[in-house]
Amino acid sequence: MPINRFPIQLRFGDEDSNGHVNNVRYVQFLEEARVRLSLLPLAAAGTGNEPNTDNAAEPETFRSVTRETGSTLVGRQEIEYLTPLLYRPEPVWIEIWVSALGRSSFSYGFRLTDDDGGTVYAVAEAAMVMVGRDGRPVPLSERQRLVLEGWAGGDVPFRRAAAGAAK
Repeated sequence: MPINRFPIQLRFGDEDSNGHVNNVRYVQFLEEARVRLSLLPLAAAGTGNEPNTDNAAEPETFRSVTRETGSTLVGRQEIEYLTPLLYRPEPVWIEIWVSALGRSSFSYGFRLTDDDGGTVYAVAEAAMVMVGRDGRPVPLSERQRLVLEGWAGGDVPFRRAAAGAAK
């Protein structure tokens, strides 16, 4: 499963009055992972496909590929909090992969973990919609689909999905 990982540095101000990282900050962690993945040069981003080198002055990224069509907007986000996250000087790690691919949309899956992956603080999914300059959904281009397929990593391991499978 092709997963990209990024460190997230916590700040003391992330804590709320209950002494753990506030739930709102998790949405920002997801945003940080999406932006960092979109800016990785495609040759280094684990897509398994060759970058387009027509414009050698600037490395090709998912953001540059997307800019040709329009932009991506968040359509839906779901977060399942598994373990309270307390402030600490060591970063936590966020894993990101593509969990679903549609005609004009796709979803990212996320896991927020310790460096060794032993403790999982949260899992999440964000549905993204490709929109044109007029703000209306447009189909993903073949190049976008190729990049996203290279990041495919399966479903998000939500507890509700596991509970439903056990019935």
